[in-house]
Amino acid sequence: MSDALLHALAEALADVVTSIDTCDDDVLDPDTAVKWLETTAYLLDRLPPADRRELAGLFRKVAARHPAGAWRDDLLKVPEGFGLDDDQHELYCDGVEDLVRRFVEAVRDVDPATPVPTCPGWTFADLVKHHGTTHRWMEHLVRTRAAERVWSRDIPLDLPDDPAAYPEWLARSAEATLRTLRKVDPETPMWSHGAEQRVAFFPRRLLFEAQIHLADAELALGREPGIPAGAAADGIDEFLENLPHLGRIAEPVGRLPDGSLHLSATDTGGGWTITFGSAGYAWTRCGPAADAATVCVQAPVADLLLLTYGRMRPDDVRFAVAGDRALLDAWVAATAL
Repeated sequence: MSDALLHALAEALADVVTSIDTCDDDVLDPDTAVKWLETTAYLLDRLPPADRRELAGLFRKVAARHPAGAWRDDLLKVPEGFGLDDDQHELYCDGVEDLVRRFVEAVRDVDPATPVPTCPGWTFADLVKHHGTTHRWMEHLVRTRAAERVWSRDIPLDLPDDPAAYPEWLARSAEATLRTLRKVDPETPMWSHGAEQRVAFFPRRLLFEAQIHLADAELALGREPGIPAGAAADGIDEFLENLPHLGRIAEPVGRLPDGSLHLSATDTGGGWTITFGSAGYAWTRCGPAADAATVCVQAPVADLLLLTYGRMRPDDVRFAVAGDRALLDAWVAATAL
């Protein structure tokens, strides 16, 4: 893309965002304005850090070309409003830290033998051990800048003998992982078990590992998971991006019949269309409408994330399903974790 076109797009985006943000309520419905701004923020969040910084600079150049006044002041607020100057790597690390803290608080006083219904056959001891093992494994991978796969079973766990001590062991494991991650340039190339072969893969992966396992614990304790819409949408993206690299999922997905699934977020207006079958697996972000999809599921985006991870079932009353229900059931079975 030429510099001239890039600057023109940045100027157009800055003007559109400022117009939406300052539009009178009788001209643009406030709920619609918020939805549009949230969707824009979600898309900008997916840009690599270097691109986010460049875009922030372009927005400021756009503002500088306008005369002093309220409009230029509003344009100057765009980069900060969308967090374009934020360190995305550090934000993911902060998010992991918060979620692990909440997880440890939730499980600390629970009988380790208590079942976890969303992970059939698991107890709380199994859930906490799995979560801590993942941290130990990923800390080792990043610290050694692994160039090829290292199995988690080959990493020292230092697991306590008493399962009641597992939560504090997990907390220490997460602290070590975050210390390592925060010392490393996220752009550093290395092996990962996902689409992105850089250090940046790991804090994002750990964020959704923590988000889903916190939901496992909360649901087992009869609590409602509170997953922010932006995080849920990013989690669906992350799952779909990495699916081809997860053999235990990619292989059964590759055997699905021709079809397409559309996930429609009723609270944000966002959506995902996933296609599979003889033409191969593919996915794209899109709007809420998907008339051509073989089957469509509508629900708030946090519920769609839990459906994606198999923590909720399609027959739950929160989901509105239209189209080929058998194909949806086949997709859910193929992607079960």
